[in-house]
Amino acid sequence: MKLVSIPKDQYDEYRLDLMFRAYKWDPQFVDNNTIARHVLVITNKEHKELEKLTENLDKETRQAEEILNKNLELTKPLALPSKIHKELERMKNYQPDKHIRLMRYDFHPTIEGKWALSEVNSDVPGGYAESSIMPQIAMNVLKEEKYWYKNFGDILTDAIIKKVKPKGTIMLVHCTSYSDDRQVMQFLGDKLETLGFHIIYAAADHLRFKNKEAISILDGNEGKIDAIFRFTPLEWLKDIKPKHWQGYFDTITPSCNHPIAIFAQTKRFPFVWSQLEKRGITLSTWRKVLPETLEVSEVKSKEGYIYKPACGRVGEKISIKEACKDDEYEKIMADVKKHPKQYIAQKKFHSKPLQTKEGDSFHICLGSYSVEGKHAGYYARISELPRIDSYAADIPVLIEGDKNDG
Repeated sequence: MKLVSIPKDQYDEYRLDLMFRAYKWDPQFVDNNTIARHVLVITNKEHKELEKLTENLDKETRQAEEILNKNLELTKPLALPSKIHKELERMKNYQPDKHIRLMRYDFHPTIEGKWALSEVNSDVPGGYAESSIMPQIAMNVLKEEKYWYKNFGDILTDAIIKKVKPKGTIMLVHCTSYSDDRQVMQFLGDKLETLGFHIIYAAADHLRFKNKEAISILDGNEGKIDAIFRFTPLEWLKDIKPKHWQGYFDTITPSCNHPIAIFAQTKRFPFVWSQLEKRGITLSTWRKVLPETLEVSEVKSKEGYIYKPACGRVGEKISIKEACKDDEYEKIMADVKKHPKQYIAQKKFHSKPLQTKEGDSFHICLGSYSVEGKHAGYYARISELPRIDSYAADIPVLIEGDKNDG
């Protein structure tokens, strides 16, 4: 694994290409540039290892979901928001072969030479164009034939084709007032339109459900929907309070992702492992790569643990002290004390930063996608600090070697 620099005299054009050709409409966060000046190159050996880990994790996760869905009494330790928990009964009709399952597992190289998993983005992972177009643009800049990559967008759309009727209508549900959400949906929508699908860009409250089928009420696009692609997180959905949001739980309309994703999305997922294993499944891959995870009340005087919000995203409110700004750490710790069930305590792993030829040092979060149980490409971000949050920069991932060896 290494960082390869984009030539300085080509970086500005590279950045513009990403903005106008790769849907990178948010190249800044506050005053921070979020487009890396490097490319992350992994070896074929590293790729094969991550591919195997991803598919093993995915198999375990989907088996766990099915058991939890049939045994809702086991879900109490997840401490899901009450508005979501009371709708879980609706999912009894869930048939995995009818829906599209997408997840992203976030890996970090450690100083011990191993992989640590920080989380699975089980519900609505992002990074679509960054894992599809960005690597190709980077390859064009580097002009190296020895690199290749998996095109996530192609793999995802192939899965959609298999579950949705030809020329069907697909609603892309997202927070329509946010450009960072729309850029993800626009990338996917443009790809699906080239394949003949009718695409509706809409908010969560533009759907109604009749006889468990999804119906669009959006002006000019009224009628039956053939598939739902939801990019609004489930815990946001219950706060937005669309009148008929409960219909997402038991719809028979093909969905990506179905609300069953909430079981693994919460970082309290490890608290149900023991009971799941008693029912005959293995979670050995999860136990191998996820740092020890405890209830806040169990840590007490133990050292070497950090706190994470159970429903946190994009690295928010993670108590890595050296990565916190101003009085952020004190505020996090106060919130942990006030709302312990909304957090988990996790053994801190030591991220191994990568050095560039110029002498810069960056920490890596390497997101590995799965689509329908198969590895589907990479989305990575880098940061000078060990917490990968909104200040981190997006970086394309290329694989070194011959594609036929991958």
